[in-house]
Amino acid sequence: MWTSKRRAVVRALYVVAFPSLSANSFAFQSTVTSSRSRWLSRQHSTRSYSVSSIMMQIDNRVALLQVPVTESKSTNLKTASDYIRKAHDAGAKLTVLPEIWNSPYATSAFGDYAEMLPNVGDKLTEASNEGETSEAADNGWGQSSRLLMTLAKEYNMYIVGGSIPEKCDNKIFNTCLIINPRGEVVGKHRKVHLFDIDVPGGICFKESDTLTAGDGVTHFDVDGLGKIGIGICYDIRFPEFAMLLTQHYDCKILIFPGAFNLTTGPAHWELLQRARAVDGQCYVMTASPARTSPPNDDDETDTKSKYPHYSAWGHSTVVSPWGEVIATCDEDPAMVVTDLDMSKVDEMRMAIPTMKQKRNDLYRLVDG
Repeated sequence: MWTSKRRAVVRALYVVAFPSLSANSFAFQSTVTSSRSRWLSRQHSTRSYSVSSIMMQIDNRVALLQVPVTESKSTNLKTASDYIRKAHDAGAKLTVLPEIWNSPYATSAFGDYAEMLPNVGDKLTEASNEGETSEAADNGWGQSSRLLMTLAKEYNMYIVGGSIPEKCDNKIFNTCLIINPRGEVVGKHRKVHLFDIDVPGGICFKESDTLTAGDGVTHFDVDGLGKIGIGICYDIRFPEFAMLLTQHYDCKILIFPGAFNLTTGPAHWELLQRARAVDGQCYVMTASPARTSPPNDDDETDTKSKYPHYSAWGHSTVVSPWGEVIATCDEDPAMVVTDLDMSKVDEMRMAIPTMKQKRNDLYRLVDG
């Protein structure tokens, strides 16, 4: 009985979209991850669709933007703008950028690319909407946040702005802005758990060399989707953080912009998403930067990099409340588009009511 329900979810959430060479069309390709999904491959082979036929916004349609990131902030801003437009053209109601999309992912780069960011409740001034480009027009906010606020209003969509380095009070944070269709900031999450790891034979990285940790949880409401909780990358490794969002704040979707690497990515990226989805009986969505090739230092024609190269795992993904991967992509630049059936969250929570079966006499989740 439950198997048939799971198949219904897979049929409803059916597409992975990759940007084609043409700016006016997308190649839609199904990605299968289990035997139950092989039906999907037969039903939805790779096809091209004109975006002009999809322009109307679709309720509960979401898009994950796996964009390539360079050392040029202006190039990154243009890329993000192009992908957000493509998400709008595909009918997305909400779109998600990856972690650190306007800057190289390097502790030495964060300070150089950091910007002042708006706070919850802020929106662009009329002067800025009329083309004012000076950062002074909006309390010193940087280009990245003003771009997101402008596009959210222009396209009448929610934008989960991945994350960018934020400078505030002589500190730098890894910060995600959430913008509503009126161009207003409705959420601001500063990465709570900093990525400080040293994997023997793998990777050593210390965000705390540059960044300061945030100290709060973030959630926001979207009509039709309900409450949505936000974490950034390493935050996904802490089940208590996710449970706080799903159990105390009743979030039905968790979104984690992230940039896992080639050591942790193949081992844990999908595993952690599926675990958080099953723990919280909710949808989990992740957006990663696309993987880029390191510069060839032996090639004199290749531009020398100022910062250490970081290879992102990619594989931006949507996982269902049952813990199944229902939409994903590979490591290349991509846009993952899917429609969320929110009734499946309630079905899962009723069928396996773990949230009502907690042993509070033995353990308890406390909101700090």
